[in-house]
Amino acid sequence: MAKPKRRYVCQSCGGVATRWQGQCADCGEWNTLVEDAPQTVFSAKHDLSSGGRPIQFTPLDQPGEVPKRQTSGISEFDRALGGGLVPGSAILMGGDPGIGKSTLLLQVSANIASAGGLSVYVSGEEAAGQVRLRAERLGLSKAPIQLAAATSVRDILTTLGMMDTPSLLVIDSIQTMHSDQIEGAPGTVSQVRGCAFELIRYAKENGVTLVLVGHVTKDGTIAGPRVLEHMVDVVMSFEGERSHQYRILRSIKNRFGPVDEIGVFSMEGSGLAEVGNPSMLFLSGRDEPMAGSAVFPAMEGTRPVLVEIQALIVRLQSGATPRRAVVGWDSGRMAMLLAVLEARCGLSFSNCEVYLNVAGGYRLGDPAADLAVAAALVSALGDKPLSTDAVWFGEVSLAGEIRPVAHASIRQRESAKLGFAKAFGPSNGPAPEKGLSFSGLTLLPNLVDRILSDA
Repeated sequence: MAKPKRRYVCQSCGGVATRWQGQCADCGEWNTLVEDAPQTVFSAKHDLSSGGRPIQFTPLDQPGEVPKRQTSGISEFDRALGGGLVPGSAILMGGDPGIGKSTLLLQVSANIASAGGLSVYVSGEEAAGQVRLRAERLGLSKAPIQLAAATSVRDILTTLGMMDTPSLLVIDSIQTMHSDQIEGAPGTVSQVRGCAFELIRYAKENGVTLVLVGHVTKDGTIAGPRVLEHMVDVVMSFEGERSHQYRILRSIKNRFGPVDEIGVFSMEGSGLAEVGNPSMLFLSGRDEPMAGSAVFPAMEGTRPVLVEIQALIVRLQSGATPRRAVVGWDSGRMAMLLAVLEARCGLSFSNCEVYLNVAGGYRLGDPAADLAVAAALVSALGDKPLSTDAVWFGEVSLAGEIRPVAHASIRQRESAKLGFAKAFGPSNGPAPEKGLSFSGLTLLPNLVDRILSDA
C-alpha cells in the first residue's frame, strides 16, 4: 500500500502545500502552514465501529435472574464475603506465608464437596501428595475434592472443559501459573495478568466461583500488577501473627457486599476454627484492675469487637530522649493525642517514655478509639486503675472536644451483653442500653479530672 501523502494547510487563507515552508505562497503570511494528515493506515486498520457481532442488552428495570449465594460451611468466611460465595465471581486472597490461606481454602473446598458440589483444587506450589498429607492432618482426607498439581493455564482450562462445571475452583497460587502465549517466567507482570484474565473469563462464562491465592511483598501488599486487584470482584487479606493463635480474614474490596466485615479464626491442630465471640479472645485475663488498661468497643463492619488498650509510662531521670512505641494503632495519631493532652489538659509527657499496645495483636483504625487511648494514657501517667467494667469510646479533636462517633448504640449493646456496666463517650450520644450506665463527656479535661480524682 502506498504511503499516504502529507499536506500542509494555511490557517489564514486555506491554501494547500505539499511541503512545509515558512511563508504561505498564496497569501504571504508567515508560520501559518500546519500539517493536515488524512486518515492514516493505522486508523483504517483499527476502526472498530463495524465488523463485530451484536451484543444483547438487559433492561435493569425488568426482572432478571440474580445469582444465588452459596454457603461455604464456615460462617466466618461467609461473613467476610458479605453472605457467601457468588457464582461467577473471582476472589483474590493474600496473606503472609504460613498464615493459613491454603488451610482455609482446603477446608472450604471440603465443605462444598461434602455438600454435593464439585470442588477443584489446583496447586502450583505443592505436589498432590503434599496437599493430601495436609488434608489428612485436618481430617479432610475423605472429602471428594478434585485435586491436581499443575501450572499451565492451557492444561487447566482444557481439562476443566472436558468435565462437569465445578462449583468452586481454587488456584494456589496465581504467581505460579503460566501461559504459553506470553513470554516471561511465571510470576512476571505479563504472566500474572494474562493468566488471571483467562481464568476469570472462564469463571464468568461458566458461573464458577474462582479463588486465586496471591503472594504478598515485604510490606504486606499483594504481589504482581495492581491491575490484578481491579480485575477480580473480591480482594481479601488474611492477617495475623504466626506466633499468635488467632487469624483475621479482612475484606479489602467486595463488589457484592461491605468492605469492612471481618472473619475471626483460631489456628488449632485440626485446622482453622471459627471464633464466634472475638471479644472474649481479646479481653482474656482482665480479672484484676491495672493502671493503663482501657476497653474499647471497636466496629468491624456490622460486628462490634471489644479490645483492650494498654499503656505504659516510664519516667526518665537521665534526661535522655524519650521513646514512643505503638503496636496496633497509628503512631501519628498517638503523637497528636499526646499533644492535645499536654496543650489542653496540662499533662506533661516530655520526660516520659510512652508505650501503647492493643492486646492480642489486634490492629485498630477506628477514630473512636481516641477516648480509650487517652483514658489508658492518663491512667498510666497517674497510676490510677480504671474500672474493669467500663468501656470508652469517642473521637478527640485538636481542641480537646469529645466528638460523637458512628454506631454508638451498637457499641453499648455489645458491651452490656458482655457484662460491662459503665460506658463513657460523647455527651450527645444515644440513650444508654438497658443494664448499662452511660456517662457523657464534653471535653478531654473532664476525662482527666474523672480519672485522676478517683481514689
